[in-house]
Amino acid sequence: MPVLEEFRLDGKTALLAGNAGGYLPHLAEALAEAGAHVAVAATRQDLATTAAESARKHDSGALAIVPDLSSPDGVEQVVSQLTADGGAIDILVNSFRTEYFRPLLETPVSELGVMFGSDIRPVLFLCRAVGAGMVERQSGRIVNITSVLADRAIPNSVATSLSQGAVLQLTRALALEWGRSNVRVNAIGLGWFSESDASAEEQQQEQLVRYIPLRRRGHPRDIAPLLAYFCSDACDYTTGQPVYIDGGLMARP
Repeated sequence: MPVLEEFRLDGKTALLAGNAGGYLPHLAEALAEAGAHVAVAATRQDLATTAAESARKHDSGALAIVPDLSSPDGVEQVVSQLTADGGAIDILVNSFRTEYFRPLLETPVSELGVMFGSDIRPVLFLCRAVGAGMVERQSGRIVNITSVLADRAIPNSVATSLSQGAVLQLTRALALEWGRSNVRVNAIGLGWFSESDASAEEQQQEQLVRYIPLRRRGHPRDIAPLLAYFCSDACDYTTGQPVYIDGGLMARP
């Protein structure tokens, strides 16, 4: 990905946290290619290791960490590790999304609790712990990766829509709270994505793809340019905004 000079992240430390395994390696590589030193905190060792390995194509010192991200204490340990000896976390990227599609009346309450715990609690705790340092330093960038379902609903999507909508509202609320502290908080909303490199012609055999105005699914690498901008100093007058990378889905009535 060619990186515009004004979107460079040289000298900055980025914490990428998440449970969305297919996206993490691409997000980590994008941050590292833009010049950031990357630490990946994931919910499983394989996710953290794979993402850190992708970042090491451009950042040989990329870290892989596997803390308890659903616990305030676990999150605080990560922050302490990365800020030891006077270090700072300049960028926080959260990517927590569990795809769960089931009618509400057929969804056990216990499953709802597990899902909300995996998709909302880590984002809230990470923003709180990392954001405290950003507010103190009067500088920082937070990007929350969410879904078009934060704004739109489809049948059998109550749990996912609730969790992603909560992340979007957290983004907006923190942007208001921390705007005067030079902390920019934005969201990237994703449409229907796939890691496959199938041609557009192959993809258009799917009915879903024919509904997407650009007639293809997104690929995780499509996120990279916008992510670099949101994390950079160039993102100075944009905050509290969800920008959708969705092939035009949100433009449909």
